[in-house]
Amino acid sequence: MLGRVCAASVSLLLLANLPIAAAAAQRRGPPPPEVGRHFDDAAHKAWSSRYRPLPRSDLLIVNVRVLDGAGGKLDGSVLVRDGKIAAVSGGTPPTPAGVQVVDARGRWITPGIIDVHSHNGTFVAPLTANDSEYSDVSETSSPIAAGAWVEHSINVQDPSFFRALESGVTTLQTLPGSIPLIGGRSVVLKPVPASTVAAMKFPGAAQGVKLSCGDNPRSFFGSKGRAPNSRMGEIEILRALFTRTRSEKHGKRGPGGPIDAETIDGVLTGRFPVHVHCYRADDIATMMNLGAEFGFRITAVHHATEAYKIPQLFVENGTCAVLWADWWGFKTEAADAIRANAAFMDAAGACVAMHSDSPLMGQRLNVEAAKAMAAGRRAGVSIPPERAIRWLTSNPAKVLGLGDRIGTLAPGRNADLVLWSGDPFSVYTKADMVLIDGAVAFDRSDPRRQPSSDFFVGRPSGQPR
Repeated sequence: MLGRVCAASVSLLLLANLPIAAAAAQRRGPPPPEVGRHFDDAAHKAWSSRYRPLPRSDLLIVNVRVLDGAGGKLDGSVLVRDGKIAAVSGGTPPTPAGVQVVDARGRWITPGIIDVHSHNGTFVAPLTANDSEYSDVSETSSPIAAGAWVEHSINVQDPSFFRALESGVTTLQTLPGSIPLIGGRSVVLKPVPASTVAAMKFPGAAQGVKLSCGDNPRSFFGSKGRAPNSRMGEIEILRALFTRTRSEKHGKRGPGGPIDAETIDGVLTGRFPVHVHCYRADDIATMMNLGAEFGFRITAVHHATEAYKIPQLFVENGTCAVLWADWWGFKTEAADAIRANAAFMDAAGACVAMHSDSPLMGQRLNVEAAKAMAAGRRAGVSIPPERAIRWLTSNPAKVLGLGDRIGTLAPGRNADLVLWSGDPFSVYTKADMVLIDGAVAFDRSDPRRQPSSDFFVGRPSGQPR
């Protein structure tokens, strides 16, 4: 059994927590509204998106098994017009004039996969033994790096973007690293060929802010004789910073110098979605209490290996658990991880999303979800495909504040689609075709639609993909 929790104790935890979480969900109602959408003011015009869709045509995909990302499953067709989903229907409708027909021959189609925790472009592949020396993932000169924007570090030539694309990923969020208590702002990208970060940026997507707790900040800074060197020291620094920012907003001058007040104020006012790197249940509860004290909601807790111990807190706070399937034991904070974490959280009524945190996992997120589903079945919690697909699509879309644009196959949504060779939760399945905004961004059968990085220019043909 993965971790130190045996099957019997896990079952007891589940039985004990599910009624509490269900009652909390009924008492508190739906999660708070999505935050941070369409942030763009005069000071940020220089950094706005310059993304343009790839060349596209209207498509009617017929004879396809649809998982719509909203809990629906049907056999039918999907019509794409002007880069948007125009219709999802059963059977085979008449073909509109000027529309190309794609016969799926019984294959599966889903919304594009959304990876809400990537470091693509900063941990540039191929990783080496000394990759931490050459990455730009964290600004470690201070435990507070709120003014750092990860988009200023991204190398668009990173081959991991295209490996993710050919694995069904159509949107990803690159986050700053987890060494600082506040690591800075994230960026939401489309994995399309581009020469600049701006040409990959998802138009209108909000920046997020990355916070960290637990071992990473205290061990890094503490080992250098700097603060914080304990968990309580971490919270002391954050509370002092939030108190000072709030006081200065009300005309009171607090101690210390300015530290990117715009970012901190954006956290406190809900202008930015807040993403927290946290493993242990006690640390997660502490960060949620911090949010409650200063009036902001934590949008998502990433990694959350002990989330299954406190599902009611996630439900009550409208916070999504962003999880791996089975990462365990690589650090002491992950010692109590269990494989059924995602299934137990879903069964408790909490929002669940899968994430990569590495370029390798970013190429296998559908398999990660399949592993989590299988672990749930073994523990007595069966999650059907039409529900589990939400871990990869609609739930991550809501985390990013983009639930009205991507993540589900519904009229008016962006036509981000994956046509799979088989069951998307099978290890043998590959993404045959990937559409972004209605354009074929990857086609396994057409070498002309298999973008690659400049990293491979001049290398012999036939490199393994």
